[in-house]
Amino acid sequence: MKDQKTTLEAFRSLAPIEPRELVGLWQGRGIPAGHPLDGVLENLGWFGKRFNLDRRADPLLFRAGERHLVAINPKWIPIRLALRLHAVGRTRAARNLFSYLLRRLRARGPVASVQTDVFAGVESAVMVYDHQPIVDHFRRIDENRVMGAMTITGDERIYFFELERIQES
Repeated sequence: MKDQKTTLEAFRSLAPIEPRELVGLWQGRGIPAGHPLDGVLENLGWFGKRFNLDRRADPLLFRAGERHLVAINPKWIPIRLALRLHAVGRTRAARNLFSYLLRRLRARGPVASVQTDVFAGVESAVMVYDHQPIVDHFRRIDENRVMGAMTITGDERIYFFELERIQES
């Protein structure tokens, strides 16, 4: 596992990306770097993110069965509590409870906006959540992969993740 500083340096070394280049479906995975949420999203069945042409996005897509994805609305998730109880989020009980709550957390449409902003000294695409103090910053790894850095207002820690473009069928 890398630490926050090393992972942030790797993120800073990557090229910026334009919002239009993110359009499509992306499968995600966390990059362990000492953040409390490391491993939590994967345990809960996180699939990734979807970006639309109109610069709106589904920031949290979860698996519901083998072939179905559900976009959830993160406004119902108490993020500060989730950070404090992160160890619980990696348990089987949390996974079971979350799968039960998935339908109730379902979004009624995209719940984030994509724009550009400056982070770590470079202007690049960001995704701003509508009802949470969360911003995902993006940098290009290659044509089909991006690295993300999720920041939460009031918390200096960064959750790092990678997204890989998926060809939708």
